[in-house]
Amino acid sequence: MRRFSFFNASALTLGFAFLYLPIVLLIIFSFNESRLVTVWGGFSTKWYSAVFANKGFMDAAWVTVRVGLVSATLATILGTMAALVLVRAGRFPGKTLFSGMVYAPLVMPEVITGLSLLLLFVSLDFDRGFWTVILAHVTFSMCYSAVVISSRLVTFDMSLEEAAMDLGASRMATFFQITVPIILPSIVSAWLLSFTLSLDDLVIASFTSGPGATTLPMKIYSQVRLGVTPEINALSTILVVLVSTGVIAASLLTKRREVQRRREERAAVAGG
Repeated sequence: MRRFSFFNASALTLGFAFLYLPIVLLIIFSFNESRLVTVWGGFSTKWYSAVFANKGFMDAAWVTVRVGLVSATLATILGTMAALVLVRAGRFPGKTLFSGMVYAPLVMPEVITGLSLLLLFVSLDFDRGFWTVILAHVTFSMCYSAVVISSRLVTFDMSLEEAAMDLGASRMATFFQITVPIILPSIVSAWLLSFTLSLDDLVIASFTSGPGATTLPMKIYSQVRLGVTPEINALSTILVVLVSTGVIAASLLTKRREVQRRREERAAVAGG
């Protein structure tokens, strides 16, 4: 085994500092009394009150949450179906093309994706708004869900499904009672990833949004172009706390389910 040298420790420290120190400074200055974001004027929480009193921010946040919930759910469902086809359908005519279409948004520049979707909606005479943003987010986040879920299906023990069907369960019952509970951690991970990607998206939403469908990243970007304000720092801090809480909760839940599954497997082996 390679020793954890001073160089490795220094490189790791500098890397984490480069990534997280700006976020820490943003959180600290969100409690700044002064309106100058680079000058510390004392501790205050008034900018958090200002964020919740800002109707523009609240409306954009509500649109973002609704878009994220709907698009993440649809992307997870479609990603699960795509993963099942890719892993279990075997070879069929057009599988290479299908795989390429599923994975293409992973490497496609967001500008190209947003522009192509804009041209599609214009050619179909769709009114850009809430649902066009959802369709756009489903398009690029579905591939991430397919990758996460297919990686779990590759290592899935097919004998569990075969045993259930030997005992009289139908394919549909086997899928929902055996397969889904086992791959549920990957489904939850795919949903959280899709939801996070939807919350974070700016470029594609800018191409596909319309009146009344301004997302929070778009609102923040329009405000930042005029200068960073303490309200932006406070709003960003709230987002960091919410995302961190969700990630920690999901990790704890996944770990708990994994421990429970292993305990049940050991009990089944001991009983057999």
